[in-house]
Amino acid sequence: MDTLSYKTISANKATANKQWFVADATNQVLGRFSSRIASVLRGKHKTNYTPHADCGDYVIVINAEKIRLTGNKWSDKQYISHSGYPGGQKIRSPKQIAAKNPAQLIEMAIKKMLPRNRLGNAIFNNLHVYTGSAHPHEAQQPKELTINTK
Repeated sequence: MDTLSYKTISANKATANKQWFVADATNQVLGRFSSRIASVLRGKHKTNYTPHADCGDYVIVINAEKIRLTGNKWSDKQYISHSGYPGGQKIRSPKQIAAKNPAQLIEMAIKKMLPRNRLGNAIFNNLHVYTGSAHPHEAQQPKELTINTK
């Protein structure tokens, strides 16, 4: 009988071991910050990462209004959407989006980095973005998620 066991373990809902993290967006570059958050949401930082399962963690992003964009992206970058009707194309700059809802910039960036299917929608529900430093998830005792700063 062989005593060594080399079995591949796939994570599922029961074995996901999800944790809560809080990340501060103050003076973080939007793209680099969002890619790190998307990786944590997917669970790619875990040893039991499974591509077809929601094994990622919950992430709370605070101070969304203090996110940073490099270069002239505040005015030159364009977010294009279309309603499906003739003449229904909308072109907005990050400055216009941040004026209405600063959290939407981070949400849109992270959503585009997740899979475009039902799994991606389920993973996106694990993200909570707030303006300001207060959030209603203190009961979950979130840990601080450190994002590299330079």
